[in-house]
Amino acid sequence: MALPTVPEWLAMRDGTLKSGVRDHTVLVMLTNQPQYRLEVRPANGKFACAVSQTNNGKRLDDTSTYPTPDAALTGGLEQLKNKLGW
Repeated sequence: MALPTVPEWLAMRDGTLKSGVRDHTVLVMLTNQPQYRLEVRPANGKFACAVSQTNNGKRLDDTSTYPTPDAALTGGLEQLKNKLGW
């Protein structure tokens, strides 16, 4: 899975994206520290994106599904943006 372009809302806060250890995981970096993990998973013939905080594992995602892994990652970033109120 290709690393997406850093969304504008994240770049405005000096955030970046970094590939995780697994190829279906992306880390959201703030102040050069991994703050959130986005993990694309299969879900009922589609894909979902599990969004969690890295310091405590708290899940921030919803039950949305997407047709492709890339769409799931984009959706997960949008879910994170909404949960943070950014």
